[in-house]
Amino acid sequence: MTLSDEVLAYALALGFDAAAIAPVGAPVGADALAAWLAVGYHGEMAYMADTAAVRHNPQLLASGAHSIIVTLVNYHPGPRPDGWTDPLYGRIARYAWSPDYHDAIKPLLFRLDAFIRDRTGRTELGRACVDTAPLLERDFAAQAGLGFLGRNTCLITPRLGSWTFIAALLIPEALDNEVAARDPEWVASASSGTCGRCTRCLDACPTAAFVGPHVLDARRCISYLTIELRGPIPRELRPLMGNWVFGCDVCQEVCPYNRQPPVGRSSQVTQPAPPLADLLALDDAAFRARYRKTPLMRTKRRGLVRNACVAAGNAGDRALSPALIRLLTDEEPLVRGHAAWALGRIAGHENVAALHRARAAEADSYVIDEIEAALSG
Repeated sequence: MTLSDEVLAYALALGFDAAAIAPVGAPVGADALAAWLAVGYHGEMAYMADTAAVRHNPQLLASGAHSIIVTLVNYHPGPRPDGWTDPLYGRIARYAWSPDYHDAIKPLLFRLDAFIRDRTGRTELGRACVDTAPLLERDFAAQAGLGFLGRNTCLITPRLGSWTFIAALLIPEALDNEVAARDPEWVASASSGTCGRCTRCLDACPTAAFVGPHVLDARRCISYLTIELRGPIPRELRPLMGNWVFGCDVCQEVCPYNRQPPVGRSSQVTQPAPPLADLLALDDAAFRARYRKTPLMRTKRRGLVRNACVAAGNAGDRALSPALIRLLTDEEPLVRGHAAWALGRIAGHENVAALHRARAAEADSYVIDEIEAALSG
């Protein structure tokens, strides 16, 4: 058994569903990334532009790296939960149904690196990357034979679908290019799939975020709007967001490759569809207690409650009005503004009266604009 065989076998033993080895070089998507950044599709994600040079040349990330070991972890949690189709519940993207994947996957990469170092005598550490590093993991995964890039920009692997975390380890050893997976039949089909003429993902996007195949305008993507965007969500996009409060899975839900995906072996489902009333009532302490060590911490409390306000406005149920009215005096202007928008959507005498009272007491120009827009209908 070669070192490459041993490394891939150990990766599977650690719990990865698939792994592959490829040489470190310029990713095939580097030029596409440059074009994407040039037209501003990254929105407020300035870090994408700031690290473009590193993404184009992984040697800047890990000097002396010769091989990249790309791994996949299936995170599909199984059937939709109760409340998923109820507009009074907030939808959370499936990848965030479990504890933070960074905390679970990175230690496995460290163990994989230690395994390699034990066999080669290397003393310096390899570079472990779990999507926060400036590395085009999806491109390397496709280059390594773990699947293909779908029109929705996701890595798609036949028999696994697109419900996978991608993690990578950059090392100086020059290993053989190989692919391994728990499902032997998967190896043969991984790199042979295509989207064919299917455009379901492009057609289903609620906010029309796809400019074309393989090109996503993040500024219109619900995942970007609910997670990456720190300020107000554009008013024209709010009615299109439904009850998504963290991320969005629509373009993956409609993909034929995701019709009957296997359930991830390590999925620990928490609360995938919390009641909007609960989210609207969160204070900082409750937010931290509930979502500590989960991906939702990224939005902070104000971002999640902002998103819940949008979902509440789209639900249009007056049962949520008292919670929204209370938020008109929240310490965060971002929350007050989105609560005002939601109350304007729901309408009703009590809501209008509450908006007038809030307008009289409000000093923040952004919130005043939101209140006046809500009152004007």
